[in-house]
Amino acid sequence: MLDRRTFLLHASAAAALMVLLDGVRAEAAAEESAEFKASLEALLGKATPQEAGLMLDLPESVDNGDYVPVALAVDSSMTPESYVEAVHLLSTANPRAAVATFRFTLLSGKARVTSRMRLAKTQDVVAIAELSDGRILMTRRKVDVKVGGCGI
Repeated sequence: MLDRRTFLLHASAAAALMVLLDGVRAEAAAEESAEFKASLEALLGKATPQEAGLMLDLPESVDNGDYVPVALAVDSSMTPESYVEAVHLLSTANPRAAVATFRFTLLSGKARVTSRMRLAKTQDVVAIAELSDGRILMTRRKVDVKVGGCGI
């Protein structure tokens, strides 16, 4: 039987360990591979992306990185003056930064996609939308991966 002092000591140690592990996960998510940085620079060029108008729906945490559902949507009227040409999906820490590119035309009607992706470990997922009028939209979400996919 545990006495009160031993219980408090073990509970304090467990709480400290949880704080330490959360810090390690946050650092892992903050890491960006050289391939990601190069891909991001190639897509953005000198453009300054806007943060509004692009929705990236991902779970905050997944048990298995082999199957991560993702949904993308761009708030666009899809008119000849301004429509979504492409949406790019990037990962900051996968072996390959470029996960997918989805192309659209005026005939697409709406710029929406649902799919799934693999994530090697806890990291940020970045979505970039290119519009025909030259605007670039960008958003980012962190996904906590318990067991990594991508063969890592």
